Amino acid sequence: MSADMQVFLLPDLGEGLTEAELVNWLVAVGDEIRVDQPIAEVETAKSMVEVPSPYAGIVAVLHGEAGQTLDVGKPLISVAPVGASVAAEQEATEKVVSEVPAAAAAAEIYRTEEKAGSGNVLIGYGTSGGGEARRTRPRKVSAGSAVAETTEPDFAEPSLSRTRIPGKLSAVISPLVRKMARDHGVSLDAVPGSGESGLILRRDIEAAIGGATRETAPIEVPAVAHSSSGAQPSTGVQDARTGLTVASRTPVRGIRKAVAGNMTRSRSEIPEATVWVDVDATALLEMRAELKKRDPHGAPGLLAFIARFVTAGLKKFPELNTRFVTAEDTAGGDMQEIIAFDGINLGFAAQTDRGLVVPSVRNAHLLNARELDTEIRRLTAVARDGKATPTELASGTFTLNNYGVFGVDGSAAIINYPEVAMLGVGRIIDKPWVVDGQLAVRKVTELTLAFDHRVCDGETAAGFLRYVADAIENPGTVLADL
Repeated sequence: MSADMQVFLLPDLGEGLTEAELVNWLVAVGDEIRVDQPIAEVETAKSMVEVPSPYAGIVAVLHGEAGQTLDVGKPLISVAPVGASVAAEQEATEKVVSEVPAAAAAAEIYRTEEKAGSGNVLIGYGTSGGGEARRTRPRKVSAGSAVAETTEPDFAEPSLSRTRIPGKLSAVISPLVRKMARDHGVSLDAVPGSGESGLILRRDIEAAIGGATRETAPIEVPAVAHSSSGAQPSTGVQDARTGLTVASRTPVRGIRKAVAGNMTRSRSEIPEATVWVDVDATALLEMRAELKKRDPHGAPGLLAFIARFVTAGLKKFPELNTRFVTAEDTAGGDMQEIIAFDGINLGFAAQTDRGLVVPSVRNAHLLNARELDTEIRRLTAVARDGKATPTELASGTFTLNNYGVFGVDGSAAIINYPEVAMLGVGRIIDKPWVVDGQLAVRKVTELTLAFDHRVCDGETAAGFLRYVADAIENPGTVLADL
């Protein structure tokens, strides 16, 4: 391979993500590209992003096809110098790949990032624009990978650009799996993972401790075209456990995979408790209706007002705006910590075509209701377009969930890990309500607070919930004091 050939590896696109789905190539073999030119659209577990090239030159090799899931650290594109023979470079690339010893394919290594570059940064990665090397993480590469990593000298020829690569511990996501292994004295280094990309699953630990009851061999399903939803249509295969015909198979990936992992960890780690209260929202609706008469297009939405009450409540009850850190999270020992934040990043649940996401309004405590409304609308739009960044989707400290838009009164919400609390708002409906000793029809909603009992007791949770409820019932008085 030419010493001038530059191979760009798929970088960590933020928040320690280990893979991304290649949605679309924006360039083709033979195209001349410039530094920072977008070369591909990829979908991570958090968002859709365009990946820019840190190199200029001629596209020699595209390492992957649209729809393929690529591991972080795997070659994404090879770039040859302008004027080089693309065909020759492709042949040289294939020769290097074929000559890599299979025995070295599982090696874990560290590499420094390419020193020369533009300085462009995309969600935590980019060319450095200077000579300072950045520390990277090791990565385990399976023997079946298209390009296997060996020791540093084997790849002295091509120039490789990437950032941190997950190490061996990334092969275990579930804390339950780690705990099971620890309780039974099983070394994770000795356990082969049967999940995607070598992920170690519970059944792998059960097999290692001799208590596994393996299911029958997986059913071989012929390759079929994917539908628009990602589900593979029925092939007439019978399910071994139920005896029913398999109607479809839907790969769990992207947003759905991230949500599944996050919710599982929340349920397994957080000792969750829930409090709720019915609230008379009549005054809030009347106040907003009056504002809308004065300014039809500029009146904040109800969610923005509630968000303002929430940020005020979190200032009074900061225990709910924290994060609980376990000893495992701090690399061992028996120290546990509750981390408090100087500020509030308010997340809110947004339903999109790609699934439920939680963008967050950064420094929400500094914004008034109008400013909150503007930012909520902006974040909702970018989230639904799949353009929200990992920072916008993973920096919240507290979540507000308006599930009333789905026509339900309440919900036993799952806390958005690693946060410690979530406030849910149900639909607003007419209900009989006692006002000044008289029965009246009022606009009533239900507030539900799920909280981590490790960070506070019920008194704190109830105090916060009551504060928000009182603010909704008497919005003018509360807003005048904010």
